[in-house]
Amino acid sequence: MNPDDLKYHKEHTWIKVSGRKATVGITDYAQNALGDIVYIDLPEVDMDFEINSEIGEIESTKATSSIIAPLTGRVIEVNEDLSESPEIINEDPYGKGWIAILEIDDISELDDMMDSSEYEKYVEEEAK
Repeated sequence: MNPDDLKYHKEHTWIKVSGRKATVGITDYAQNALGDIVYIDLPEVDMDFEINSEIGEIESTKATSSIIAPLTGRVIEVNEDLSESPEIINEDPYGKGWIAILEIDDISELDDMMDSSEYEKYVEEEAK
């Protein structure tokens, strides 16, 4: 079940917004689809990015997948614990497995993101 206090992007990232900052991670669905995560290429602090652009990569025993920015902004912090232990994402994708904290440029982009129930429906449709 996806937490209700988060917003979801079609590329299977989630964000938790606090003012103009957003914590970003990948969804439980994404980590499950990837399988055992063995490496993460974290974004750079102070990196500027556009919505829907690649900000990093995750490698698993099955595949390599891009981490897609759910919003336009700038990276202000990354979860360094993932460099040593990327499997934290598998264990706790909505908690200790967060990837980065972003400073949001355009708060109106949140309007295009899905809530928990919309994301559930999206995943069900994608699975068909």
